Amino acid sequence: MKDTGDFEGFVAARSPALLRTAYLLCGGDRGAAEDLLQDVLERMYPRWRRIRGEPEAYARAALANASANRWRRRSRRVAEAPLHDAAAPSVRGPEESVVDRDHVVRALAALPDRMRAVLVLRFFDDLSEADTAAAMSCSPGTVKSQTSRGLARLRELLGTSDDVLNGSR
Repeated sequence: MKDTGDFEGFVAARSPALLRTAYLLCGGDRGAAEDLLQDVLERMYPRWRRIRGEPEAYARAALANASANRWRRRSRRVAEAPLHDAAAPSVRGPEESVVDRDHVVRALAALPDRMRAVLVLRFFDDLSEADTAAAMSCSPGTVKSQTSRGLARLRELLGTSDDVLNGSR
């Protein structure tokens, strides 16, 4: 039987990795990612003893579902006026890998919600097609088609070859 100490250990050990997943699912919005992860962990706590199998897989599936719900809620809201002008563009420097990651995160944010979730789970969290399909409650064929279309769209958005996607330039 799991106890609350197990939950605290899980949160301490896995929160950084789950926050990175939430960050990508939220299209690079760190505040939204922190809120999303906190909401998921808050919902997991009372269910902790009943969670079967791998709690991290449960958390990732909950993150994907909660982020999809967040997108649905946001699509129904009236658009808000920004309080400030758009952020200044990043300046190229020796930190090219950081800038490249920023471009990839921004490109991910431009993808449709479900496609982004599939790519994050498949390539960032390194889940198999079957595990991704289970987390997304869809078929492996859907995962394959969303992966293919998503990678093609990322290539278009980045205007480059696979070099940026693979981390080398």
